[in-house]
Amino acid sequence: MRKIHNKLIRDRIPEIIQAAGKQCVVEVLSEEEYQQALRQKLIEEAHEVEIATGDDLIQELADLYEVIDELMAAHQIEREAVVKTQEERRVERGGFKKQLRLLWVEAE
Repeated sequence: MRKIHNKLIRDRIPEIIQAAGKQCVVEVLSEEEYQQALRQKLIEEAHEVEIATGDDLIQELADLYEVIDELMAAHQIEREAVVKTQEERRVERGGFKKQLRLLWVEAE
């Protein structure tokens, strides 16, 4: 039975599938398709982080970091630039240490 995935995968996944005695078909994405697939993968991994617990959370966070690293590389963004911007936004808007949830804002 064939299961359709149509998603970005890690480089060694075809090898792992074949080692399990299964067949698969892959294609190489264009640069534009790759960048869009990375964004979709980011959302997929974020959803997996949302439901993960225990040691699974560590693995899912590692997967999320892997996608973030690839997305930055695809756009020639240096980690230092992201960290600097993160720090600037933390100073300007705060972090999440206070664990606040916004319930409502009075409309004018």
